[in-house]
Amino acid sequence: MSGETLWSSGLCGCCSDCSTCCLTLCCPCITFGRIAEVVDRGTTSCCAQGALFYMLGGFTHLASCYACIYRTKLRRLYKIEGSEFGDCLTSCCCAQLALCQEYRELKARGFDMSAGWKGNVEMQTAGVRTVGPVVEGGMSR
Repeated sequence: MSGETLWSSGLCGCCSDCSTCCLTLCCPCITFGRIAEVVDRGTTSCCAQGALFYMLGGFTHLASCYACIYRTKLRRLYKIEGSEFGDCLTSCCCAQLALCQEYRELKARGFDMSAGWKGNVEMQTAGVRTVGPVVEGGMSR
C-alpha cells in the first residue's frame, strides 16, 4: 500500500533498548498495558489492560491474540506496512519481541511510555516537550 512506513526498529532490536527488554521479560503485562493505553489514547488504563493481559495468561495464545489486536491498531494508527496475518503471526510466535518493538515504536514517536497517555498530553500542552507525540489519523468527515 502506498504511503506506508517501516517500523522504526526491527523485531530483534532489543539490544538498542535494554530497559524495555528487561521490563518485558520481567513483567510483560506492564509493557502491554502501557502500549494499550497510548494506542487507545487514554480511553483505557494501563492497569486495566495489563491486568486483562495477565488474566489471559501472559504469553499463552489468548494473551498473544489480544496483543495482536493492539499491534494491528498501532500499525494502522501510524500507517506502518504489514498485515493482520503478519501481526498475529508475530504476536503469537514472538510475543516478547513484538511487545518490545511496539514499545520502542511509541518511544521513537515521542511518547514517554511511563507517563501514560494523560501524562504525555500534559507534557505536550505544558511545553515540556520540544517535539510532542505524533498521532496520525485524527478525526475526519
